[in-house]
Amino acid sequence: MTSPLKFAQTTEESQIAEFFQQSAGKWRSQRRYYTLPEGETKELVTIVTICFLESGCDKLQKLSQMHDLAASVSLTCGAEVTWESSDVLKGRRESQGSTLFGALENTLYRDRGFATSKPVTAKYYFPNPQTLCLRTEYSGSVFEEELKLVGSKYRTRQTIISRAGEQLMIGQYLEKRIES
Repeated sequence: MTSPLKFAQTTEESQIAEFFQQSAGKWRSQRRYYTLPEGETKELVTIVTICFLESGCDKLQKLSQMHDLAASVSLTCGAEVTWESSDVLKGRRESQGSTLFGALENTLYRDRGFATSKPVTAKYYFPNPQTLCLRTEYSGSVFEEELKLVGSKYRTRQTIISRAGEQLMIGQYLEKRIES
């Protein structure tokens, strides 16, 4: 007999694998960032490429090592995300890079955070199969993110960044699939 806790973990791991698989491809992301409390706005267009990673692949093994996970522990799946952003108003390249995600139970392991190049973890859950919610905390900041699949061609995202209980920035994104 499977314990209820193990069943819940298996369900979460199955959902994250399906979410990553459905997100695989190339996306055009229109982003708007609001700096609070002033409300200053920044608009970016980002090309995002997402590749699904199978358990046991070299990239997930490297990610496990970065997080000092026991050799007997395998991340169940993951994603490699690369991006290149341009400032809409200034017409110049803003940033580019990549990050790795690996899932184990209800934790996402990352090779880097939003505002750090150091490995971080995030807790995740699914309020429904199309919506992934993440909470990442480090250096006194909290990053709450919601990613929602809208059919097979669109995703919406929202990120709220807080420090000491005060919201500092809200990012909102509309992403359109440009390649599967």
